[in-house]
Amino acid sequence: QVQLVESGGGLVQAGGSLMLSCAASGVTFSDYTMAWFRQAPGKGREFVACIARGGVNRLYGDAAKGRFTVSRYNAKNAMYLPMNSLETESPAVYYCAADARGNLWSVKTHPNDYANWGQGTQVTVSS
Repeated sequence: QVQLVESGGGLVQAGGSLMLSCAASGVTFSDYTMAWFRQAPGKGREFVACIARGGVNRLYGDAAKGRFTVSRYNAKNAMYLPMNSLETESPAVYYCAADARGNLWSVKTHPNDYANWGQGTQVTVSS
């Protein structure tokens, strides 16, 4: 069972930046497709970005809006999401997700495609 721990969230002013990190343990990290989702109060989980096992294939959701770049460092069992030009919007919890199904190039955008989740890290952007 993979353990996922997110970090890097916080309160930032509009236009600012944050770097989210996801640390994985308990498994071979490179066996997992990884993703970021976010969830605002009262809403479902929204796809942000995902990255295939090998780090080549990546997909982004509308939430990323061309401002975020997902990456992973398999040797350190970690995934990153630098977030730039943050906009004022509802606070959200950003979740790290992992799934072992698929192959080296698999990318998945639906929450149901991921079997493992972290506890999340809160991101709040103020005006």
